[in-house]
Amino acid sequence: MDKDNEKQEIFSERVRAGKRTYFFDVKATRSNDYYLTITESKRKYKDDGYTYEKHKIFLYKEDFDKFVCALNNTVNHVKDELMPDLDFSQFDQDNNNHNNEKHSKPVEKEKEATESGIDSELKWD
Repeated sequence: MDKDNEKQEIFSERVRAGKRTYFFDVKATRSNDYYLTITESKRKYKDDGYTYEKHKIFLYKEDFDKFVCALNNTVNHVKDELMPDLDFSQFDQDNNNHNNEKHSKPVEKEKEATESGIDSELKWD
């Protein structure tokens, strides 16, 4: 049995961004400890159809606050220091059109497509 399939998924949020989709998943270990996986899935066309290139980050509870702080600081630096004249709210319109979705259960349909034998999923074990 695949180790990833043994982990219980508690919550999933999907963010669609052009050819990329980001999955933010809360998973539980057998001992009911929780962690996040952040997956970037990029659709690519190959000779016989589409494949998915995936990159995954595992984020453990002891690093949540440090990660969120660093992400916020980095994003704010770009917005405030490097691109202060850009109206970032113009990009929020895409988010209001159901491109970002919260799910209490895994996003099964799209995940099945990206995890099928056809894609080029990267394994991190």
